[in-house]
Amino acid sequence: MAARTAPQHRPIGSATRGTTNPNRLRRMDRWIAATHAGALRRSADPVAVDLGYGAAPWTAVELLQRLRTVRGDAQVVGIEIDPARVAAAKPYERDGLSFAHGGFEVPLPGGRRPLLIRAANVLRQYDEGQVEEVWARLCGRLAPDGLLVEGTCDEIGRRHVWVTLGPEGPRTITFAARLGSLGAPSDLAERLPKALIHRNVPGEAVHAFLRDFDRAWAAAAPYGALSARQRWIRTAASLRTAWPVVDGPARWRQGELTLSWPALAPGGIAQ
Repeated sequence: MAARTAPQHRPIGSATRGTTNPNRLRRMDRWIAATHAGALRRSADPVAVDLGYGAAPWTAVELLQRLRTVRGDAQVVGIEIDPARVAAAKPYERDGLSFAHGGFEVPLPGGRRPLLIRAANVLRQYDEGQVEEVWARLCGRLAPDGLLVEGTCDEIGRRHVWVTLGPEGPRTITFAARLGSLGAPSDLAERLPKALIHRNVPGEAVHAFLRDFDRAWAAAAPYGALSARQRWIRTAASLRTAWPVVDGPARWRQGELTLSWPALAPGGIAQ
């Protein structure tokens, strides 16, 4: 009698469009390397997952490079639900970089729990009602000091918004932009993560925040004579008087602004 093969479990999730570009996720990567550096240095198993990296493996390659500026033995596993994309990425494997077939179950050998899961431009195709379930599943795979970073950016990484979650759930939301090409902060609205993209309407907290963001940006216009960076810094300082901004000038200088997630969570009361 022929031996039975073990049943193959179907990965959880659906294939994305797969579009990607080199350096697309640089803003997210640099933020991760800066803000998650302590956990990365302390970890006994510094493994990160690039979930849904797309048709080409550039984002996984770049994530490894940036994490290794903090931790020389960091590892990255690129996970894709499309087997053809995994096969195409295999030639790029090297020390610390591998690729695997899977989905939201985040399959890592030996029961490893990742210190980081980065899921960029993955949930755009899902319904808003599915987001919490996906977040919970991914957070359940994290190491105790782990971080899930889930968000959306444009095709060349000029505008990006992401939510950061720990094993317990969402913590913060970050807005990041190439300031030289930013007309107004509300330009970032089209890059809101799936949890918020349909909530940018009157009465919702995220709509009120973007309104105030634009007003503070307009009031800071004179600082634009110095630089767009100085205008952003002044805008962020002004917003901090009314909104729970959790970072400071060191990150603002990078064209970033991070708030406590509950302030903008779906269903939040507009100020």
